Amino acid sequence: MILRSRKQPSQEPDLPQEPLRPETPFFAIGDVHGCDRLLDRLLHRLDKLGHPEALLVMVGDYVDRGEETARVLRRMTVLSEAAGDLMHCIMGNHEKMLLDTLDDPVANGPRWLRYGGLQTLASYRVPPVLGERPEAEWIDMRDRLAEALGEATIAWMRGLPLTWQTGNVVVVHAGADPALPIAGQERGNFLWGHPDFRRKPRADGLWVVHGHTITESPKVEQGRIPTDTGAYATGVLSAALVEADGVTYIHA
Repeated sequence: MILRSRKQPSQEPDLPQEPLRPETPFFAIGDVHGCDRLLDRLLHRLDKLGHPEALLVMVGDYVDRGEETARVLRRMTVLSEAAGDLMHCIMGNHEKMLLDTLDDPVANGPRWLRYGGLQTLASYRVPPVLGERPEAEWIDMRDRLAEALGEATIAWMRGLPLTWQTGNVVVVHAGADPALPIAGQERGNFLWGHPDFRRKPRADGLWVVHGHTITESPKVEQGRIPTDTGAYATGVLSAALVEADGVTYIHA
């Protein structure tokens, strides 16, 4: 399904939204969450649209919840290396939780497992630690996961940026404080969002493309361009084609 919106959404009278002015068109793909078959289908659909000048931007959360994290990460690392500057991948809060678990499995492992880490471990055939267990078991789980991921994949995740920008359009994972410039944000705003992000429009004319918050029917609203349609739960993975004359949603 392809949905087109050329008309820019109206804003509060005292905060008119600037027209979209990306320096280059791009596809922003929402949270994949271990759904590699959906990602493969969506990429083929985008390729058939015949828009070779459009870049590919991923909004983060490649891992957890879905059953195919290992396949998603293999695809992401291979595509990133092959595409170079034609593809940009943002870090999501689930990549951050996984990396935190690698850094300190005893302190961070239980939380990660509660929020989708079990599926990631299963995709790499690493047994999870369940319940109150000795520290040594958490460390062993971490070591097995690190070996299964491999140094190259871990380095790729650690190197993911929190933002990507073209013209007056910025891509983040979760959101941003509308009262602060992008350069002045706390890291957590990009990864976990901000209470005012969906309640107040920005006053600096920036458009914000984001994932993280599931919406069944994404639409452009008050300078925000959502992309997360809850692939792991709904079976629908979405992309937004962002151009100077509007936004087109493509679903797979």
